[in-house]
Amino acid sequence: MQCPLLYRFRVIDKLPEEPNPAATRGTVVHAVLERVFDVPAEERSVPRARSLVVGEWQRLLARRPELAKLFPGEEAQAGGPRLAEWLADAEALVERWFGLEDPSRLEPAERELFVETTLDSGLRLRGVIDRVDIAPTGEVRIVDYKTGKAPRPEYAGDALFQMKFYALVLWRLRGRVPRRLQLVYLGSGDVLTYDPQESELLAVERKLLALWDAISRATESGDWRPKRSRLCDWCDHRARCPEFGGTPPPYPLTVQPPLPVELPGQSTGPSGAQPAGERPDTGAAPA
Repeated sequence: MQCPLLYRFRVIDKLPEEPNPAATRGTVVHAVLERVFDVPAEERSVPRARSLVVGEWQRLLARRPELAKLFPGEEAQAGGPRLAEWLADAEALVERWFGLEDPSRLEPAERELFVETTLDSGLRLRGVIDRVDIAPTGEVRIVDYKTGKAPRPEYAGDALFQMKFYALVLWRLRGRVPRRLQLVYLGSGDVLTYDPQESELLAVERKLLALWDAISRATESGDWRPKRSRLCDWCDHRARCPEFGGTPPPYPLTVQPPLPVELPGQSTGPSGAQPAGERPDTGAAPA
């Protein structure tokens, strides 16, 4: 949805990307907010939560040593001025969360919940939900933490689409439409809520099927178009993007020839042409 060519670079070519300070900080903050609930309610305090930040950063760094490149010239374990500032920013985000929700009054049913379901069409959906709360009445709330700022209303659709995606998966898994979707923006201190309707989730399902159809066709043809936007300013792949004068690497999959078009009154004969509606077998597999 953001950029078909970027999807190709990430999913098909699997091109490496440079570590991103904001995304890495988000990973650390998410880990802290998950661990806050490991202790009894009365022990869920701001000082304790802030104290978890350094440990979560060190755990992440142990798993992904390349993140040390975020702070060149500094010892990523022991610290330096840039790392100290970055960690302080993460601690401030964690503290802000306590002003938006009271963890001493919450007992999540699930944290970092991996969900997966297969639609009737055969399309498999997967995701990881930050938090799932279940009321005594059985109503479900899906919560997602965002370490950035809340978008302007005209740009809120992308975040809501992600939440409706989660709601669709949970509905298909458990047979009940989640009562509420909640986005917690730690960067700006906003909490946005939305109550989805069954009809909206059915519309999301139709959109996903259309997206997958577009992905399948682009996978076969190799035709992945760039989509220029303000997000291009933060893209790691500008040098290989045609929008900026670059050339993508050779397409790693076999390109299938387009279907022959059979005009009225024509029929396929012994020439070997494929009847309309059939695809030649090239051995290419969908991404």
